[in-house]
Amino acid sequence: MRRVLALRDPIRLIPLLFLGAIIVGTILLSLPFATTAGTRAPLLTAVFTSTSAVAVTGLIVVDTPTYWSGFGQGVILLLFQVGGFGIMTSATLFGLMAGRGFGLRDRMATQVERSRLEKHDAVTALKLILAITLVVEGVVAVILAARLFGTYHESLGLAVWHGLFHSVSAFNNAGFSSYSDSVMGFQNDPLILGPLMFAVILTALGFPVMQDLRTNGIAWRRWSLHTKITVAGTAALLAFGFCATLAMEWHNPETLGPMGWGAKILNAAFHSVMPRTAGFNSLNVGAFHDETIMTNFFLMFIGGGSAGTAGGIKVTTFFVLFAVVLTEVRGQRDAGLFQRRFGREIERQALSVTLLSAALIFASTTYIASISPIPLDDILFETISAYSTVGLSTGITADLPPTALLVLVMLMFVGRVGTITVATALAIGGRDRPYRYPQENPIVG
Repeated sequence: MRRVLALRDPIRLIPLLFLGAIIVGTILLSLPFATTAGTRAPLLTAVFTSTSAVAVTGLIVVDTPTYWSGFGQGVILLLFQVGGFGIMTSATLFGLMAGRGFGLRDRMATQVERSRLEKHDAVTALKLILAITLVVEGVVAVILAARLFGTYHESLGLAVWHGLFHSVSAFNNAGFSSYSDSVMGFQNDPLILGPLMFAVILTALGFPVMQDLRTNGIAWRRWSLHTKITVAGTAALLAFGFCATLAMEWHNPETLGPMGWGAKILNAAFHSVMPRTAGFNSLNVGAFHDETIMTNFFLMFIGGGSAGTAGGIKVTTFFVLFAVVLTEVRGQRDAGLFQRRFGREIERQALSVTLLSAALIFASTTYIASISPIPLDDILFETISAYSTVGLSTGITADLPPTALLVLVMLMFVGRVGTITVATALAIGGRDRPYRYPQENPIVG
């Protein structure tokens, strides 16, 4: 009986669903015909690739188009499509397939990080997610395929495949590419980079924001606080990433330096989007200046919006903490934004998620640095990218020792389900004690 209850507990179901998908993906990628050589992939390679796909990260230890066969690439596409639906969609879909209704606890647990989906029926939410997925992926795939067929003279079948693969990868913020150099071959093509940016930005906002925009349009006053913070925060972070990349890489001969004005602006804009957990690269990340890498640390750690396909600690988490700090600096009583105050429980959740995430990244980076001669900044970039399910890399992934790759596997898994699980557990697991201890304040600072 306890086992049945454990499986029905959504908080425990979240990691189990993703773990099951990773296991299935590993088995499929271990089949001989999943590789172009017709031999079984090493177990670690299959596990790493499967986890990266399900966690919609995009880190790779082998070249996707040359190592994996058409079947293997199809499995990878299916895995990041499943992973991209997110915990909320997966739990909702499983509940509907089983023919069970959702109680209050189930609804709260299948939403992600206390999103506004608690106000909508599970069926409505599922229909919205499916509709947006099919429409956006379909439109972007058609645009990309048409461009690849008409301008780059790829065969129709190949153009359709590349268009579909990149469309699904972009929509799910997966970062996998069916080209060996990601999208560096399209540095001067806004009709390739533009649709990819659109898909990434849209889904990085999160489904609650999409629902709010669908219902209230551009009426700012009618938006929820969550939507206002996510949209305004996303715009600010994109602008910051764009300006920082453009300024710091303007004269770098290995990145923006040789390009004209238009290409520099296009690629700086594209890269400002990718650290938000998408993972495509049109520039050589390994050639970035140190200050640009530092900027990417910041952007990757924050990630995108809640209840979507993005990773990181999330935009709302960061700006809640920012508002708390600003409130303390101003000597005010209540923290909040846009003429709304936050509850104390939200502040504690934001602080808990951020500190736990930072601690895990710190511990993982320290361990990998102790067993690998790779420079510390490259390792830190890799661990943040893995935990935040970004997929960008300075090119060290395949050079890491097996134990370090297992650490990255753990980071990708925890980064995808950990923050969701922790935030959900904090949201529904709080209990008030019938008593309070006497107050005494330690010295801070």
